Amino acid sequence: MTYSTSPATQAQAPGISQSSNSAEALVKRLVIQGVLDVLEQQGRAAGLPDAIIATILSLLGVNVLYTPMQCHKVMISPAVNFQQEMMIRTCVIIGSTVTTTCPPAPAAGAMMCMPANGMNFMPIDPQHLSISGTLTTSNVIMATWSREMWQSVVNRVLRMITSGPFRTHFVTAIATFT
Repeated sequence: MTYSTSPATQAQAPGISQSSNSAEALVKRLVIQGVLDVLEQQGRAAGLPDAIIATILSLLGVNVLYTPMQCHKVMISPAVNFQQEMMIRTCVIIGSTVTTTCPPAPAAGAMMCMPANGMNFMPIDPQHLSISGTLTTSNVIMATWSREMWQSVVNRVLRMITSGPFRTHFVTAIATFT
């Protein structure tokens, strides 16, 4: 997820968040809701009554960490012959996905980003591509689950997120459990 405080950029890329906080909150909601949905499904499959499931879920803590990327400007599916002087970070959007960035030029000289030869394009910083988090519980039964059981939960949350309304933002998502 990315954000921009520029109304012009927001108009060009309607799916972009308006602030770092709103982009971060959206990602957190997606992950937390995914965890709750998967655990609720698991409780129902085990034949637990709704009241018990609700109690178990209330004992679960989910902490999500994510650093959104700020896009000062955007280039939407730039033409091959497009050139852009870079004074501020520009995000290149193909379809609805930020695919690369043009970093700001050094203060001393002009820099151009050119799609024809990929000149000066930079990969997205890994800190903006990673979502991490922790799950904690004070429920005795869940606290004794095996690593395999928790890995199964994490994998199902990942499948849910990658097939949901924001699936294009998570096309290469990978989950690990430690």
